[in-house]
Amino acid sequence: MTDVLHILGNGDSMGVPRVYCDCEVCTEARTEGLNWRLRSAAYLETETGGLWIDIGPDWASQMEAMGKRSMPIALLTHAHFDHMAGLPEWADCCRWTGEKGILYAPREVLVLVRDRYPWLENQLIYREADGGTHFGEWTITTRKVCHGKNGYSYAYRFEKPGFAFVYCPDAINLGEEEKAFLRGLDLLVLGTSYYKEEFDFHTRSVYDMTEALELAEEIKPRRIYFTHMSHGVDVRTAYPLPDHASLTARGMRIPLSI
Repeated sequence: MTDVLHILGNGDSMGVPRVYCDCEVCTEARTEGLNWRLRSAAYLETETGGLWIDIGPDWASQMEAMGKRSMPIALLTHAHFDHMAGLPEWADCCRWTGEKGILYAPREVLVLVRDRYPWLENQLIYREADGGTHFGEWTITTRKVCHGKNGYSYAYRFEKPGFAFVYCPDAINLGEEEKAFLRGLDLLVLGTSYYKEEFDFHTRSVYDMTEALELAEEIKPRRIYFTHMSHGVDVRTAYPLPDHASLTARGMRIPLSI
């Protein structure tokens, strides 16, 4: 069996459609649904089990879409609402099933989780991921990355013999040490809220696709997939992307092999 990365959500912090919005993208998302996007999350499927990456406010819907009734282990990229708001539901699931979940995150992220949800450790076991960890054959390393005006996030690098990928849903303006973490990849999953964002670069928190492609030219992943897309992205549009770049789609399965 080839390990697979499932894209469970590929939307930005508000998802698509926005409840208040009647733009063409949000209108299409309510009808045909090609642009319907849940908040960003992924699931690494291996022969020995599955690993959830981020637990946002759409976690329950994503679990239903996967046909799952329990979740033993997860990684958290950072303590923003769209990436961690599903933690109380996960904890409640653990309470009913009687199986404690294991949450990996960097220490400073766990501090924020404890402050926001002080009761979760009744059902969840926290483990610091600053020094990395393992999941099946995968070695996982952690890197703090610039999240622009929103502070910081973390990227996770997954490596096993013959393949390496990074999941990095929230980043912008990466420095040389951060870029080094992204070199030598077969796959990069990177957050891009727009194809071309018009707001000033220094007021923003996530790359746009044109900037991400410039980054890819520098770090040279074999493939790059864009996630964390706002209602500024219309999947019906033929954006000028090179062959090695693609938009993610909700429910997409990305084989982790060359």
